[in-house]
Amino acid sequence: MTEFSRETFTPGVYLVTDTALCGSRGVVETVRAAVNGGIQTVQIREKDASAADFYQLVLRISEAVGGRAAILINDRIDVFLAARAAGARVHGVHVGQSDLPVAAVRMIVGDDAIIGLTANTVDHVRQVALLPDRTVDYLGVGVIRATATKVNHPAPIGVDGFAGVAAVAGLPCVAIGGVMLDDVGELRRARAAGVAVVSAICAAADPKRVAEDFEEEWNR
Repeated sequence: MTEFSRETFTPGVYLVTDTALCGSRGVVETVRAAVNGGIQTVQIREKDASAADFYQLVLRISEAVGGRAAILINDRIDVFLAARAAGARVHGVHVGQSDLPVAAVRMIVGDDAIIGLTANTVDHVRQVALLPDRTVDYLGVGVIRATATKVNHPAPIGVDGFAGVAAVAGLPCVAIGGVMLDDVGELRRARAAGVAVVSAICAAADPKRVAEDFEEEWNR
């Protein structure tokens, strides 16, 4: 049902939405602009919205994206399932260490959904290795540097810390947390399969242009 399968998914430059940072432009138009700039992975994150509002937002983003990017839902498995049942082009979920156990998430969302898991330490990676094969498709690893977009985030691990986790992960790793344009080349050399960007795009006056800059740097 999707243009982005587990087998073909490559995170690349990976937009994570932030409603407050998108401001009056709104999340839908920010995502539309970023995808027009080449972004092919979008994680919709809404920590404070009701289930009904989150669901409606997902439907609107799916329509705006039109199948040009993989859409992942942060945390809310129920919203993902409801949006998919409504025919929205949504492709998977991203969960954290304090969310539902990822093995249970896989049973709920099925074999075709993309699942990402936050894994900030080597111990987290060891726990993932104990899971059945193909439970998780990629890991979100960070934070790279301190960021205001995630409350109570773990201590920054920097590029070297990311490289240490990525070297033992056995899964594609997406760097997240305070990632800026100048970090992209260094993170690629540290085996990043993607870089998650929040404020640099969401707060930009021209998110399409910034997305193009990130894509150019990623593909350099």
